[in-house]
Amino acid sequence: MKNKTLLITGGTGSFGNAVLSKFLNEGFNEIRIFSRDEKKQEDMRIHFNNEKLKFCIGDVRDYSSISAAMIGVDYVFHAAALKQVPSCEFYPMEAVKTNIIGAENVLQAAYHCKVKKVIVLSTDKAVYPINAMGLSKAMMEKLMVSKSRILDQNNVFAATRYGNVMASRGSVIPLFVSQIKSGSKLTITDPNMTRFIMSLEESVGLVEFAFNNARPGDIFVQKAPATTIYILAKALIKIFNAKNEIKIIGTRHGEKLYETLLTREEMVSAEDMGSYFRIPADNRNLNYNQFFTEGDLGSSEQNDYHSHNANQLDIDDVIKVLMKLDFIKQELKKND
Repeated sequence: MKNKTLLITGGTGSFGNAVLSKFLNEGFNEIRIFSRDEKKQEDMRIHFNNEKLKFCIGDVRDYSSISAAMIGVDYVFHAAALKQVPSCEFYPMEAVKTNIIGAENVLQAAYHCKVKKVIVLSTDKAVYPINAMGLSKAMMEKLMVSKSRILDQNNVFAATRYGNVMASRGSVIPLFVSQIKSGSKLTITDPNMTRFIMSLEESVGLVEFAFNNARPGDIFVQKAPATTIYILAKALIKIFNAKNEIKIIGTRHGEKLYETLLTREEMVSAEDMGSYFRIPADNRNLNYNQFFTEGDLGSSEQNDYHSHNANQLDIDDVIKVLMKLDFIKQELKKND
């Protein structure tokens, strides 16, 4: 990483701030933040106050702006995305423009600028997708794998796939905390709904692991614990020593009862790397006999890896995890 340049698309979000906190003083010659939000860029400029940090105003939907920002870049973390499931359900073409066409622009610009390594950030919602956000992220993964086939061994396109990042932008945790402090009922969609949980630091760790270990077309998944939304709500009520009631409001647009990180087909070929799984790219060509008529008996003997069959955390476990979050620590201090 010494004397290298890193570009983070969508870098003013939760992930970008976490990456900067870790990597700003670890040898990069320059870190470029590419985003549309000039106010957030100014806030970051003031907060970090570091000469290594450079800012580029632009939109991944616009190839000319991302290709200009890519000149001289060695590595890319592609985090720019529309992430809110309900928003993407109501405006699916916006999800297509940002999450699919935007990813195509990033990968194409990286290819032409001879970027050494690109890590795109995906989501568990891309597996068996039922909503526009998941569908668009699934297509982003397909684009990444497709582009990786034309690269030489000196260039790598890869992906990370992970579930809910606790207390990140759009997370349910800040909503629950706000409801607790206002004395409102905590609104949950389905008490039996499960989700993977991980911290921002763990998401950065996953991207760093992919960065250090990726081969062209790989997708990396962290082995994450899961819990129900009901247990998460009860844990937060207990942490804040509150007595709020819980209100069941029903499933929102595009929500699933549980999320899947690996399909059973992926589990067959997945490489267990300790705390992570590596899913290698399917590099078969369009030899139709091989591609369509020769099946794989192994896939029928595997199970999906999803938030219903992952390690389940109880209330005490969730409290321990939540108490490590800076957001929770800060909110508790406000109560003192």
